[in-house]
Amino acid sequence: MNGREMSAEPERVGFAGAVYGSLLAASVIAGSTAEGGPPSAAELATLLICTGVVFWVAHVYAQVVSRGYPVKPLTWTNLHAVARDEWPLAQASIPPAVAAVLVSGLGASNTVAAWTALGIAVASQVAWAVAAAVKVHSSKGVVVSSGIINLVLGLAIVALKTVVGSH
Repeated sequence: MNGREMSAEPERVGFAGAVYGSLLAASVIAGSTAEGGPPSAAELATLLICTGVVFWVAHVYAQVVSRGYPVKPLTWTNLHAVARDEWPLAQASIPPAVAAVLVSGLGASNTVAAWTALGIAVASQVAWAVAAAVKVHSSKGVVVSSGIINLVLGLAIVALKTVVGSH
């Protein structure tokens, strides 16, 4: 039996950061297209990746502080563990960034690239939420509810993009 099996803590399901990061990515896309039309796909990808990394660093800092530093000593091992646990938040920005660049590379407009990236971000958010519910053996109702709730949150960002982007 290893130390993890002996722990009284339930196993951490690392999908929360991916769900949150996907919603963050959708928000970045919506916000970046608010004035003057969408940025280029390369600019959008850069904005997505950089925002994801900045939020990841902020979450690592918040977790380190909330876990007791400076009362508990801050070690590289502890910092690395926290950074690894929070990494899905940054990773969630990669699929929409790649989608924007690929679609643009195929000759699509910046608008199509931004909408594609937004669709990928929302779809990823729903998929991560459903995967998290399945991972912890939730009932079918909870799995479906998780998907619907995250779809509604994602569609709220889409609606915001549509309303703000049309002015």
